[in-house]
Amino acid sequence: MKEKVFKTVDEQIEILRKKGLIINDEDFTKETLLRENYFFLTGYRFLFMRSLEDRRFVDGATFEELYAVFSFDRQLRNIIFKNILVFENNLKSVMSYVMSKNHGFKEKNYLNPNNFVRDSSRNRQINDLIHKMKRQININGKQHSATTHYMTNYGYIPLWVVVKVLSFGIVGEVYTILQRNEKKEIADIFGVEVGALIDYLPILANYRNLCAHEDIVYLNKTQSSIDDTIYHVLLNIPKMDGEYIYGKNDLFSLIIILKRILKRQDFTMFLNELNYELDLLNGRLKSIPIERILDKMGFPENYREIERMR
Repeated sequence: MKEKVFKTVDEQIEILRKKGLIINDEDFTKETLLRENYFFLTGYRFLFMRSLEDRRFVDGATFEELYAVFSFDRQLRNIIFKNILVFENNLKSVMSYVMSKNHGFKEKNYLNPNNFVRDSSRNRQINDLIHKMKRQININGKQHSATTHYMTNYGYIPLWVVVKVLSFGIVGEVYTILQRNEKKEIADIFGVEVGALIDYLPILANYRNLCAHEDIVYLNKTQSSIDDTIYHVLLNIPKMDGEYIYGKNDLFSLIIILKRILKRQDFTMFLNELNYELDLLNGRLKSIPIERILDKMGFPENYREIERMR
């Protein structure tokens, strides 16, 4: 196996030049490679490749364009992340309200195994999840003034405070083991079906983690696909072999999810920010069309129409 060896910034630039990338400003390129990391920047090079066989850059491709896509993906992560956090806060608030109303708000109430689905095959999952919750409360609870305040002054932490220290993944798991009537009560508030919300939560958690860890997000594909929605129909998304080619397990499927679960004004602001970044990127691209990025994202050409749809 060929060994990877360290390359200086000058050597990195020479590699890019040999592959056909135009370096207009060597000082800017050096500083960018040093600050942003050659490996992470070149993760976007495939958009500019002539083909998978010919790994050279297309004619006219510049380092500035490569960096523009890298910067776009960073802004995309920021926009997605903050809007998933909006939903995360909404979900935690709604779940803590429903569970506190139905079972009580002290640890002995909301951590009672009898509160959850009555299915012996899921007893182990329920007990494991309660253990995870207790562990996160013990570890993270000491780092937040609100949880410390309640423990010091009242001897317990109410559920509406506890959710602050629980991870999104844990909260999503809790939803799956709630009793059916509580799942429906929560799903109804977000205007979606129980099954849809169960499907959406791990997808949202996946994107949340990608964004938090600065991973490439624009071409991410999730392991599971979302069900067909009215938006697939209204946008006239084409099919192949009976399946929609966009909006199933790509980034556009996340857009559909956010359309369904965010408040209308929040989704409008989200899409406006996304449109701004895409328009900005379009103005910076010369050697490839913006449609190549949209296709990788799973965006139909008329994707902006989803904003005005109910």
